Amino acid sequence: MERPLAWRSVTVVAVLLFGVLLALSPSYGYHRDELYFRVLSEHPGWGYVDQPPLTPLLAGAGIRLFGDTITGIRVFPALAMAVLVWLVALIARELDGSRAAQTLAAAGTATGAYTLIAGHSLLTLSFDLPLWAAAILFLLRALLREGEPRWWLAAGAVIGLATYNKHLIALLVLGLAAGLAAVGPRRVLASPWLWAGGLLALALAVPNLIYQVANDWPQLSMAAALSADKGAEQRMLFVPMQLTLFGPAVSVIAAFGFVRLWRDRRVRALAVAYPVAAALTLIAGGRFDYTGGLVLLLFAAGCVSAAAAARGVRLAAGAGLAFSGLLSALLALPLVPVAELAETPVPVLNEVARESVGWPEFVAAAQSARAAVPPAEQATAMVFTGSYGEHGALVRAGVPRVYSAHNHLWLFGPPPDTATTAVLVNVGPRIRGQFGTCEPRATVGNRAGVDNEEQGLTVWLCRDLRTPWSVSWPRWRHFS
Repeated sequence: MERPLAWRSVTVVAVLLFGVLLALSPSYGYHRDELYFRVLSEHPGWGYVDQPPLTPLLAGAGIRLFGDTITGIRVFPALAMAVLVWLVALIARELDGSRAAQTLAAAGTATGAYTLIAGHSLLTLSFDLPLWAAAILFLLRALLREGEPRWWLAAGAVIGLATYNKHLIALLVLGLAAGLAAVGPRRVLASPWLWAGGLLALALAVPNLIYQVANDWPQLSMAAALSADKGAEQRMLFVPMQLTLFGPAVSVIAAFGFVRLWRDRRVRALAVAYPVAAALTLIAGGRFDYTGGLVLLLFAAGCVSAAAAARGVRLAAGAGLAFSGLLSALLALPLVPVAELAETPVPVLNEVARESVGWPEFVAAAQSARAAVPPAEQATAMVFTGSYGEHGALVRAGVPRVYSAHNHLWLFGPPPDTATTAVLVNVGPRIRGQFGTCEPRATVGNRAGVDNEEQGLTVWLCRDLRTPWSVSWPRWRHFS
């Protein structure tokens, strides 16, 4: 018999989370990825060289529906986290979790560090987490409800749709396949419903594959660049960050959840999926949050065990999640005043907060350099930035003729060859060497004093272009 649904308590948690995220959404500033997605949303397509189309599409939808503001672009991420809370509670219920287990799973998910980060800013993570959770829920139903194999089709549909946000859902598929092959139940592999679900996922993902083939597999180039750039760092951070992705209490409960899944032969394959996905991430030098969806599965399973344990265990689990949630909120949400941010460990531990500060100062520095361009050259002068966040910040501020060779933005170039005067920021001496003269005109700072990628950058004013942009443009393309 299916457990009763704790719809009141789970709804309260989801609504409170949504309200808090929206209330805090104007704090700090845009994250660099949000500024990039805002630009990409104006160029809709089946894909981009560094990602599928869903997140930029939702960025554009948020702007059109709720306004071109920082809150407008963050409504959908906040809503996605509210949905995530419900999905994790349903996963706990599917694993025979009581109302208490479902509530515990909802509360722990809502107060997790990565939940709060993904809900506060528009990131690909914001939509990947609920998509993974929905796929896992349907996979559990397919494995646990032997008389209802149609859930393989539901799982396949979600997995196929998830490829339009990130291709990382393949880690879940590979992990499950390895688990079924290694520990069973292997009879599932003979189910026509499973293979129908797989074909449905593949059919839905075909436009992604066509885009990759037609554009010479740019995602592979992007993955190789990321691994070469930060692969070693990501491997070093992987284990400690697994323990803190959603807070230390979530990780402890998730460990018990792994044991619970392992003991149930029907879903043991999903327990195996986590170490398989972790190993693949480590080998590829991927980000430590790639396993986040499976961590939440283990946590939901652990909540079922915790809620069924002795009263002391239940109290300890609740107290641990409350303390962990407080730490996560201080780290993940914009609760520290901007003026005091640099004096705390938040910028070191939270990259999203660190890279959301200082954009007004960056824009002001670039505009001051552009104002120094002689009037006769203003009509053709351009701005060239080294990163997509910088490009997006200037476009958002209404600065004309902004170009960048970073990731997908390279395809929007080159600048016209008549742009012989340029403001350059965050570029190396090779590009400056294309001009007859270059002089520093401004230095980027920020009022918070936060040490991020923009802090301390020199803004250059360069004139007398030696090599036409149409000739040199292929040299400047870079992925990161």
